[in-house]
Amino acid sequence: MSNVSSLPDTSPANSVAGDALPDSWLDTLVGYALRRAQLKVFQHLVGNLAEHDLRPAQFTAMVIIDNEPGLMQADLARQLAIEPPQLVPLLNKLESRGLAQRVRGVQDKRAYGVFLTKAGIALLGQLKAIAVASDEAATAALDDDERNQLLRLLHKVNG
Repeated sequence: MSNVSSLPDTSPANSVAGDALPDSWLDTLVGYALRRAQLKVFQHLVGNLAEHDLRPAQFTAMVIIDNEPGLMQADLARQLAIEPPQLVPLLNKLESRGLAQRVRGVQDKRAYGVFLTKAGIALLGQLKAIAVASDEAATAALDDDERNQLLRLLHKVNG
């Protein structure tokens, strides 16, 4: 598969450079600028993940599971900001590919912990490298200080 994504091209016709005035009233809104930037960043990542038949939510779940092996499904759903029923098809996909497994809880037989398999751990290493390269490509217009400042500001907005 190619790196081409079906996401819309978010590059403005007359790009705003440096201290140039915004092209429209929408360009003065932080939320609008964040969404356009998010689309641009995802264009890079989505195409690369698609080569591995994965979507960003599945990649994110794998990272979270890797950080917290045995995490309960309900807690994983909370960290992904989705409802638990929405998590089921995501985990089904990871399990069917042999990347993750659910293990019944010892104390609560109704609860399942989620673990990455050896194959999942190996693939995640590759995916993290892809994510870093995609992130760097999407933010190539920024120098290191600007990129770090952007990350600090985004973390501040996220609270």
